[in-house]
Amino acid sequence: MITLEIEVSQHAKEQMVDRGFSKTEVEECIRCGSKTIQDGKITSIYRDYKVVYKKIKERYFIITIMYRW
Repeated sequence: MITLEIEVSQHAKEQMVDRGFSKTEVEECIRCGSKTIQDGKITSIYRDYKVVYKKIKERYFIITIMYRW
């Protein structure tokens, strides 16, 4: 499996640490989650969490990650 080119915002880094998410979980959510698009931002929902990001060419810029509830 090819590793995605991911750039994580400072806010998302803090949320990942605070909420215990790994970069692998972020990639899994982007690959496998159901997606909606609003104002150029993509929200991907997978299992019990969601990732909000923008795709710029082949790069994924992670805005935030959170639990679904």
